Amino acid sequence: MKKQKFIKLFLLAILIIPIISACSSQTAPYKSKEKLGPQINYTITGIDAGAGVMASTQTALKDYGLEKNNWQLQPSSTSAMTSTLDKAYKNKQPIVITGWQPHWMFKKYKLKFLKDPKNVYGKAEHISTVVRKGLKKDKPEAYTILDRFHWTPSQMSDVMLKVNGGMDPDKAAKQWIKNNPKLVQQWTKGVKKVHGQSLKITYVAWDSEIASTNVIAQVLRDQGYKVTIQAMEMQPVWASISTKAADATVSAWLPKTSAKFYSDYKGKFEDLGANLEGAKVGLAVPKYMTNINSINDLKNK
Repeated sequence: MKKQKFIKLFLLAILIIPIISACSSQTAPYKSKEKLGPQINYTITGIDAGAGVMASTQTALKDYGLEKNNWQLQPSSTSAMTSTLDKAYKNKQPIVITGWQPHWMFKKYKLKFLKDPKNVYGKAEHISTVVRKGLKKDKPEAYTILDRFHWTPSQMSDVMLKVNGGMDPDKAAKQWIKNNPKLVQQWTKGVKKVHGQSLKITYVAWDSEIASTNVIAQVLRDQGYKVTIQAMEMQPVWASISTKAADATVSAWLPKTSAKFYSDYKGKFEDLGANLEGAKVGLAVPKYMTNINSINDLKNK
């Protein structure tokens, strides 16, 4: 019996020791004097495979020669990526993520974008409001408000941070509107109230677009519209506007992220221009990774 018990304990130890070792290595803090690649298994933590930033990152892996050094892009989801970032940040572990701003993570954590000397990710982007053809004639009040809708990355991040903290997006939007009456009045001034006209807004389910879509939807509801919102992948969003299955989206990242769809559906929608400027996309790392400042550093340091 003692021999059997010893064997069981021995076998259990064999199973547990690798798990403990793995956990220990996963919580090891960033070592600036060692090469970064081996510390994170040459992996960039990404989001949804169909996102524009993922396509750009695949191009970056080739253009910067990172593929030759075994670097890879790991698709996941926005929530999975931010969860991984949170764990790494708390333990001061190394991590490289696909990042974009505005996003609440840049308010919650001290992060920095890596320099992109080859300009793979393009310069600063803007987020446009795109509407279906004929909206101005059919629903001029909605068209006017959507055309006027414009806010800052900081204002958008305020909504995102509340949603990330557990607040319902609809409630966070209502609270933001209550706290920013002057700006909302700029969007709605002189616009007549309507009575129950339906309106559909589609969006990509990124944290930034959840914030903007819920805010503008609530503003339009306060104006008297019966607004429905629907999350989709990027391509169906553009298709929904171009085929008039939806009325508008406020989640068109341009000129690079949505460039393909802007080109594919050109002439089948109306671009009302930027509702937010100063957006940015690229690779990002925590600021405690002080010696990693450029995409080139992934290969060289």
